[in-house]
Amino acid sequence: MTSHCDRAAWLHGGEVKCANGAAVPARPFRLVLLGAPGVGKGTQAEMLSSRLGACQLSTGDVFRAAKSADPASLGPVMRAALGHMKRGELVPDETVIDMVRERAACLRCPYGFMLDGFPRTAAQAEALDDMLRANGVKLDAVLDFELPMEHVVARLSGRRTCRDCKTTFHVEGKPPRAEGVCDHCGGELYTREDDRPESIRVRLQAYEHNTTPLADYYHKKGILRTVSADGAPADVFARALEALGL
Repeated sequence: MTSHCDRAAWLHGGEVKCANGAAVPARPFRLVLLGAPGVGKGTQAEMLSSRLGACQLSTGDVFRAAKSADPASLGPVMRAALGHMKRGELVPDETVIDMVRERAACLRCPYGFMLDGFPRTAAQAEALDDMLRANGVKLDAVLDFELPMEHVVARLSGRRTCRDCKTTFHVEGKPPRAEGVCDHCGGELYTREDDRPESIRVRLQAYEHNTTPLADYYHKKGILRTVSADGAPADVFARALEALGL
């Protein structure tokens, strides 16, 4: 099964309706995806969406869509969220929860869903539980993709970005044809500051600090499923399916 949903209702909220050309699955899966930057969670989300038919509902995608939208078209919740982001602040729990609550119809979608980026805290997880109960649904599982820190550092520190067209390469996984030169525009490839090993370690430590209480919350509920993200994407995907009993 392949999901053809444009996620319009999630990205834009309000009365916008999704366009989805796929058949409704016999069993919709409702999942939360956890995983530090660099573990390959995005790739796994795409593969799971294709197999299960569930939409990937990423809060990051909502914020990116809002940034490119006409400010006059945004409601007060999204304007507040963008205000925090422009000031370099974390978006408060209350604002993120209100943003998801405005899109509660997505939680009862007959295709199911995979929440990515929400919840990030135990308070958000409790609010999600309340929303799910109000919509008569519940989570099937929380998939936590794990990879040792040094493996993540090796993955991310190998990235190279074009200064001109912003295309990304990897010294091992996707090397350019000529070292230090972009295949597409001939621009110079460089290592972004946040792809340097010391920066990556700081981000991973912050992620672990913030996510441990969330993982504990779902472990106590009996729905946390840890998936090793080591190895090829197909191998990780097989483990994810096994964790879901498929």
